[in-house]
Amino acid sequence: MAQSESITDSTPARSDVTAKEQADVVESAAKTKDEESTHSTPIDDHLSTIPDGGLRAWMSVLGGWLVLFSTLGYAQSFGVYQDFYVKAGTSTPSNISWIGSFQLFMMFFMSLPAGKLYDAGYFHHLQFAGIFLLVFCLFMLSLVDTTKFYQIFLSQGVGVGLGIGLLFLPAVSVQTQHFNKKRALAMGIVITGSSFGGIVLPIMHNELFSGKAGFPWGVRATAFMMLGLLIIAKMLMTTRLPAKHNAPKPNIGEVFKHVPFMLAVWGNFLVLMGLYFPYFYMQLFVDLKGLPTKLAFYTLAILNAGSVFGRTIPNYLADKYGRFNAFVPISLMCSVLVFVIFGLTNIAGVIVFSILYGFASGGFVSLGAPLLATLVPDIRQLGIYMGVAYFITSFAILTGNPICGALLGSHFKWWRPIVFSGVVMFAGSVLIVWARHIQTKRLGTQRV
Repeated sequence: MAQSESITDSTPARSDVTAKEQADVVESAAKTKDEESTHSTPIDDHLSTIPDGGLRAWMSVLGGWLVLFSTLGYAQSFGVYQDFYVKAGTSTPSNISWIGSFQLFMMFFMSLPAGKLYDAGYFHHLQFAGIFLLVFCLFMLSLVDTTKFYQIFLSQGVGVGLGIGLLFLPAVSVQTQHFNKKRALAMGIVITGSSFGGIVLPIMHNELFSGKAGFPWGVRATAFMMLGLLIIAKMLMTTRLPAKHNAPKPNIGEVFKHVPFMLAVWGNFLVLMGLYFPYFYMQLFVDLKGLPTKLAFYTLAILNAGSVFGRTIPNYLADKYGRFNAFVPISLMCSVLVFVIFGLTNIAGVIVFSILYGFASGGFVSLGAPLLATLVPDIRQLGIYMGVAYFITSFAILTGNPICGALLGSHFKWWRPIVFSGVVMFAGSVLIVWARHIQTKRLGTQRV
């Protein structure tokens, strides 16, 4: 009996232990599931349900368009300032080109810190800081003595460039949160903002600088206009990823090990060394060739008008046939067209060249970001990958135009910068073809 009671008493005890263990397992599994739901599922949901359209998406496109109008569009209008400063005796053409080149350099150079901050969820903070710096430094530019090179360099080259740099990459990158299949087209539409900025701003600056307003009020008018446009842009753009989206910790070393990505980056580097030569020097070229002054005034506007089509048509084809397949012919077209400058002796030639080169260069600039974004292995690390790419290419933009200015010299030997630009751009195109070849082998398809 005692033995029986012992067995009976012990059985419930074992049953209780088993129940407790089962409860612990269930509780642990539920906790793990909750943690996975908290940390992983929302991100995956955001990435797997990219809408490829909708009101918020297209409002972000419009906001990005306004940012590009006010940033890259302004930077691409530097040819007007180049012409104005040369005639004002500020410095030599090569020294003056450093102002515009450094402004563009800062725009791309700042993409590395801006990209890391964008990945960390500070999109709106970057927009606020960029708007303040850009507008403030434009007002400072309106107060400078145009015979003092250092004053212009600090306000326009450093200050405006820094503000543009904080605005540019986030405004382009945020589109990837709203678009997938239509990503190249959406980013291309955003970048057409720079084309329209490059049409409106050179005409506006030429008319104001040479009219009653003069340089100071011409620059202030630009500052007031950009303040309004950028505030509207800030209100339109939205993000879809959580502010703290627990992306994998970015490893810059891994970026440099990605062979097709880095080949494409260095290809961009070489092409960009020569790409902006016509944008900086075409107005001066037309002036010195004895062609009508009005034509010189409108050369930049024609270049940027051509780029409107270059920033939409190739991007549409890129989504349909592959981004490398659209990018390679555009980069080769840019390198070939530069040599056409040798034959520009009349009005018709200048206009046709400006339209064609605007189309090709606009296509190159607008396709660069979607192409590189395609090669990024994880969209949550887009900022760091694009930041590294723009950081590297910023040095091409910094040095390319001053090299062209030095080659041009005070005696204006145009053949030197023309040959330099054409050759480096062709070399960059070769690297891009190489990157495409590796990518086709990796994916096993020609549609890349």
